[in-house]
Order: sequence, then C-alpha cells, then structure tokens
Amino acid sequence: MEEQNSLVSIFAWITGILVSLAVGSGMIQNVLTVPGIPTIVTQGAGWIVVIGAILSVVLAVFKR
Repeated sequence: MEEQNSLVSIFAWITGILVSLAVGSGMIQNVLTVPGIPTIVTQGAGWIVVIGAILSVVLAVFKR
C-alpha cells in the first residue's frame, strides 16, 4: 500500500514540475499574461517559476 502511495507521489511531483515549467515558459514568452500587471513583472515571475522548478529537481536528485 505504501509503495502505491509513493508512486502516486512521484507522478504528482513530476506533473507539478512539468506544469511549472510550461507555465513559467509561457509567462516568459508572453503567451500567458496577467491582466493589469506589466509584462516585465510577468516575465520576472516566469523566470522565478522556472528557476524554482529546476532547483526543485536538482535538490531532489541530490537528496537521493
């Protein structure tokens, strides 16, 4: 039972990383915008999301 929960957790984490990278990339490329917020702020937030996702992967790999 615990192995199944672990597998689901890994799939959920991988899905979260992929979604974060997609959203961050969209914000950087101005495909995704937030009404009322300047483009430069949206792009900066996109970079923060992408860097955070990459750091999460790196930290997860070195933790194991």
